[in-house]
Order: sequence, then structure tokens, then C-alpha cells
Amino acid sequence: MTNIGEDIRALRKARGHTLHDMAEQLGRSIGWLSQVEREKSVPSISDLRQIAEILMVPVSMFFGHPNTPEIERGYVVRAGARRQMGSSKEGLIEELLSPDLTDNFEMVHSTFLPRSKMQKPAQRQTQELGFVLSGALNLEVGERRFTVGPGDSFRIRGEVYRWSNPYDETAVVIWVIGPSIY
Repeated sequence: MTNIGEDIRALRKARGHTLHDMAEQLGRSIGWLSQVEREKSVPSISDLRQIAEILMVPVSMFFGHPNTPEIERGYVVRAGARRQMGSSKEGLIEELLSPDLTDNFEMVHSTFLPRSKMQKPAQRQTQELGFVLSGALNLEVGERRFTVGPGDSFRIRGEVYRWSNPYDETAVVIWVIGPSIY
């Protein structure tokens, strides 16, 4: 595990939870949760499962690649060591490109499988920039509709949005999101 406490704190704040609220949901003391966030205490795997559920992330989010050299931790994320985020049930596979969630932004590698689509529109209090590496993606941002392809970029600023990939080819997009939300 690497930077687990920092990631928990960043996710807790991004989700709008206070130490008090989250500790109460966990059935733990504020002091214990504070120690976990400051990396003075190590949560059990069942604690991590509960924390992941509250923060709406997969428990794997809290595990870095075990073979990352100490000198690279917090600085380099190797291609085979990305942490998967969220659920892939809608046909979206997301991997964290940022070393952790402690910055004012995060970078995400998103793979949109062919014939996939977002089931319900979403709205996040973020600014997001996307850059399409391959494939094509249909976007609805507010009342506007766009199709973006390789080399195109786009921005979403706290607006309601939805995506779909009705095509036969996988689409790959790099996102920069601020503040960090995962």
C-alpha cells in the first residue's frame, strides 16, 4: 500500500465527507480515521472495503503496484502499474495516471469499449479536459452534442454530460480533472 492515507483524505474531501461523518459511518473514532489519513495507523482489509464503499471506489484503488521502486513512488506510474478506478459495467475502463490523489487535479486514462454508453447523465463540480488518443466518442454537454476523434480535445465545466461510443472501435481518452474526485 502506498499513500493510502493521503488517498483516503483526498477522496473523503472530494466526496464532501467530514472526518466525523465518515468515522460514524465506519463505526470508528474520529481519532482512528485521522491517524489512518496521516498514515499513523494501518486499516485492515475489511476497513478498506468499508471505506471504499463509502467513497464509491473499488478497494483496489488503495493498492499501488507492489514492485514500484521506492524512488519512483509519488513520482512515476509505469504503464503496468496503473490503478483501476470505478466500475467497468457501462463499458468504461478508467485507470489513474497520477501517482496519487493529493494534487489539485488528477489525470485519468479512459477506455470506452465499442457500443458502450453512459446510462444516466452525470454532473460533477469539476473542470475536466479530455484529449482523444484513438477512436471516436459522442458527447452531450448540456444541450450541445459533439463527436470527437483522434487529436480532438474538449472541456466540461460542472455541466450535465453524457458519453457514448456507438462505433465498432474502442475509444481512448486522457482526462485531466480538477479538483481530484476519484
